[in-house]
Amino acid sequence: MAENPSLAHLLGRVGAVEERIRLLVAMRRAEDPQPDDPFRGLYLSDEAVDRLLGGEQPSLRGGSNAGVSDDSARQRECEQLADAAQEAGHRLRLRELAGTFGLSPLDVDLLLVALAADLDPRFEQFFGYLNDDVTRRRPSVAVALALCGEPLSAADARARLLSGPLISGGLLAVEDPERPLPGRSLRVPDRVVGHLLGDDAPEPGIAAVLAAPPSVTWGEPGPLAKALKAGIRLAYLREPATGSGRVLAAEALRSGGYAAIFLDLMRLAAERDPLPLVEAAVREARLRRAGLVAAPLAAIAGHPAVMEALHAEPQPVLLVGHAAWDPAWTTRPPLLVDVPASTSAERTELWRAALGPLNGLDVEAATSAFRLRPEQVVRAAGSARVQATLAADGRATGAHLRAGARAENGSALDRLARRVEPVVGWADLVLPDAVLLALQEVALRAKHREKVLGDWSMRPGAGRGHGVAALFAGDSGTGKTMSAEVVARELGLDLYVVDLATVVDKYVGETEKNLERIFTAAAGVNGVLLFDEADAVFGRRSEVKDAHDRYANIESAYLLQRMETFDGLAILATNLRANIDEAFTRRLDVLVDFPLPDAAHRSVLWERCLKTLKRSADIDFAFLGKAFELAGGAIRSAAVTAAYLAADDGGTVTMRHLVTAVQREYRKLGRLTLESEFGQYWGMLSTARGTDR
Repeated sequence: MAENPSLAHLLGRVGAVEERIRLLVAMRRAEDPQPDDPFRGLYLSDEAVDRLLGGEQPSLRGGSNAGVSDDSARQRECEQLADAAQEAGHRLRLRELAGTFGLSPLDVDLLLVALAADLDPRFEQFFGYLNDDVTRRRPSVAVALALCGEPLSAADARARLLSGPLISGGLLAVEDPERPLPGRSLRVPDRVVGHLLGDDAPEPGIAAVLAAPPSVTWGEPGPLAKALKAGIRLAYLREPATGSGRVLAAEALRSGGYAAIFLDLMRLAAERDPLPLVEAAVREARLRRAGLVAAPLAAIAGHPAVMEALHAEPQPVLLVGHAAWDPAWTTRPPLLVDVPASTSAERTELWRAALGPLNGLDVEAATSAFRLRPEQVVRAAGSARVQATLAADGRATGAHLRAGARAENGSALDRLARRVEPVVGWADLVLPDAVLLALQEVALRAKHREKVLGDWSMRPGAGRGHGVAALFAGDSGTGKTMSAEVVARELGLDLYVVDLATVVDKYVGETEKNLERIFTAAAGVNGVLLFDEADAVFGRRSEVKDAHDRYANIESAYLLQRMETFDGLAILATNLRANIDEAFTRRLDVLVDFPLPDAAHRSVLWERCLKTLKRSADIDFAFLGKAFELAGGAIRSAAVTAAYLAADDGGTVTMRHLVTAVQREYRKLGRLTLESEFGQYWGMLSTARGTDR
């Protein structure tokens, strides 16, 4: 036996095809009136026309002249050697392919005839002669059937080349559809040729839609592996936000003795014609006798033909998604598997294993706010290690871990909300202690929600989510948006500010659709969702007097239900707390009231807003805080105005610039400028450049 028994078996069978070709050529020559014509195949001679008109062609008869025998001594010897190789434990790819694709002996013969010219260029000339056309170097259907001993009138044989396993499995292509069937050419795809020769690399056409296998071990694959061994060939793995169907599928296939091919359905859906790629991926799974894992299923749920093509029997196909299974997706009922959610402890261990030595870093504290799948944890840890190379000592810190986790966020929410990278912290807030305590509670709930609501099941039943919802209520400028940014920074998350202009729609039902898109996108993002001016959307329901009231109440009822199933951190900010429906407030985890700052807090706010500027010694922060009753936002706006005035007047902020800025802020707010409020600094207004009272 040759050093490669599989290749020797293939070449031996192709050698048997060559014997049949020699016999068929001899038969044709016996019937050919001009066998030595050098222009044979380029024209029809008078003798050839007379012969064609003379009667029925031998190839149309059903007797022994239909073709050549397929039972040659060489083929029998080849198969005997193959039997011995298999008994010795060698892998024979041609036999494996026949078993996997359900090929009959005739199918194998047809495949070998079509394959011959890809292995030996001499066969091109043979087929040119047998086709009676030197320009056609591949076997025609008529020639292939003749070489296999089948007449053209054999319906079963013709069907093998129209809808048989060779065709449905993508092993053979019948080209030239404009020709009658006998004259069509047969071609074996390059990937099938490469596989039979020992190449397991996927064809370049589908490489772009294949994903790398997950490099993580997680979950209990035992039950699914047992089902695969019992003969299950189609399963749907429904995964929660922190579970991984891909990882579980990979582990189950490995336990069942299968290799795994991972099909990225997001990339596939972006292709102009996804169906041929799916068929190629299914063929690849069969060729390699591997299981096919396809995710996420929602990407192709609207393509029934693609869904139906995900069928690779006898190889298993494992579909992964987050939605409930729809029976209309395929005609074959799948095994339905609910993937468990990963626990916070499991994710912490995955972080530690992926990061290696940490030198005392508290991984749980740095990552507990992030809801990631196991494979996302491993990728995030890799990203954190890359970011840590910028540090002086090269060690990963909590900030690096949080940056790596944020790198797993998709871009879907960026199209629906404005992303803000938090830059302010607790030290930048000037608020009463009670308000600070409430804000810290928001951060605390968000940080430990997976442990309390998930691991400890403190919010069971009714499909309730693991989200945290808070209401920030207070006058404009009291620090609601800034506080949301501080909470996001404390958690290491990005802040996403929802633009109400992209949400509210005058047409019935469109607002709910827009909100659903936002909530769906936010579910896949580790971030803080801020609804500013929330009373515009989360308003109080009213008595139904007309159709407008009814649809408005339906909108509110939808939001009530959606908030209960939300898994993220949502902050509703409003200037008018009384306008928020009581049913919403009941579902809120934390309610924070932001009061207007008192004199002491206003003085601190003035100083904080000016801390980066060059200031003169005459600035009286105590007076600014006591005299001018402004919210924090107005104070910041006045400080910016003072900075512009100072930039045009030497670069140093003085008391004159500040009182002028306050006077202009009063004008914006529609308030009167009274001498009693400005006191001893009233005269500075009259000397300020461009100032009017």
